[in-house]
Amino acid sequence: MKIGVVGTGFVGSTAAYTLAMQGVGSELVLVDHQPALAQAHGMDILHAVPFSHPVQIRSGDIADLRGADLVVVAAGVNQQPGETRLALLQRNAAIFGELIPQIVQAAPDAVLIIATNPLDIMTHIATRIAVAAGLPASRVIGTGTMLDTARFRALLGERLGVASGSVHAYVLGEHGDSEVLIWSSVHIGGIPLADFAAARGIALDDALRAEVDHGVRRAAYQIIQGKGATYFGIASAITALSRAVLFDERCVYTVSAMHSEVEGIPSVSLSLPGIIGRNGLTGTLKPVLNEAEHAALQTSASVILQHIQAMDAA
Repeated sequence: MKIGVVGTGFVGSTAAYTLAMQGVGSELVLVDHQPALAQAHGMDILHAVPFSHPVQIRSGDIADLRGADLVVVAAGVNQQPGETRLALLQRNAAIFGELIPQIVQAAPDAVLIIATNPLDIMTHIATRIAVAAGLPASRVIGTGTMLDTARFRALLGERLGVASGSVHAYVLGEHGDSEVLIWSSVHIGGIPLADFAAARGIALDDALRAEVDHGVRRAAYQIIQGKGATYFGIASAITALSRAVLFDERCVYTVSAMHSEVEGIPSVSLSLPGIIGRNGLTGTLKPVLNEAEHAALQTSASVILQHIQAMDAA
């Protein structure tokens, strides 16, 4: 199983390393506009292979993605001082306009995993371009709120004294400030959150909810302030998503994808729980939300749509 990683900055290189260490895929091809960077990362990861799983690793160009089953797209530019969000979007859209058709031409049967920020808008752009190049929309998946959902589960697990793997909770909408933590459907080992907290004598009050919400929503800002970028968590999310695709796991992850309508907002890309298998996104789930969550998800969809429309109008 062949995986391409296009863009070997912090996120792309860490994803490649994580894929190799977890034995996801049998061949990795690293591609970057700086070939020496891709080659250096490939060499460094190769030297870790004897301690983990056998995998072939090499660097190359887009043509070397031929026959890839999956391509992780982490290419893009960072926002410059004084640069507007729209200007950044336009620069990254131009990069995708060049890259995505080449990737589809080289690997027409691949699933594309988009990891470039702003995630939902870049997923929307990538889907448009890929579909025009002949790839089904279901084969373009953004990492979406997978990391935000993991943060939600991890923080709840810490405060409730259970493993995060036993916490079932979602963050939906934008991978960004308008994301929506779905408190109403949180379950711990199949038990509703309120019942679990009461049985354990844990005060499920507004202060705890606010603390967890802040920890999820502001995590990236704190990490970036401390070390400049986030990459371990998102690399792990990319690896889990890649495994679900390559091994047809049919896992449910909160991925970003293009939807014809969400909460009355048309043609928008954002995160909902999706079933992920060999052909990409094979189904989308619609969890039961309370009134406030419906309204918040509609607001989140509106925020994303406004950016898409502004970019289209520019």
